[in-house]
Amino acid sequence: MTTIHVHRTTTATPEQIVAGLTDFGPGRQEIFGNSAADYLEVHHRGPHDADVTEGSNHIWERLHYDWSEPRRVRMTTTDSNLWGGSSGHVYTMTQQPSGTTDVDVVVVRDGKNLRGRIVAAALGLAGSRFFGRQLERSVAAIEARNGGPGGGATDPGR
Repeated sequence: MTTIHVHRTTTATPEQIVAGLTDFGPGRQEIFGNSAADYLEVHHRGPHDADVTEGSNHIWERLHYDWSEPRRVRMTTTDSNLWGGSSGHVYTMTQQPSGTTDVDVVVVRDGKNLRGRIVAAALGLAGSRFFGRQLERSVAAIEARNGGPGGGATDPGR
């Protein structure tokens, strides 16, 4: 099992981040590159949860999204061609006094087969860079969608 932590600071509000994470409509791939339109299927959408299959490049997972807790979105993998066990994502948004938002993400990859274990091991080596770049792109797209700088995601620690 591989656990990856990434962090970014953004001008987007926590509500804008949650709205971007939970928008399963057209254009989702512009925010989340690993959510290709031909993989996207919304099985259920409620006021604070959703059951969605998404993926790209021959990797897919069915996720239970839960955003019932303010400023936190939990995505639990319920089925996948690679991931099982404890796999999923947790996004936590913290509004700062400066008006920026800290976005902390924890990604867990628990391979359920040989291919999944190999990919999880590779993510253990390069996952922070990979998911960090993905988060940076997602945050920039959410900023742009909301009239922000669209590229102003920052990480003071870098």
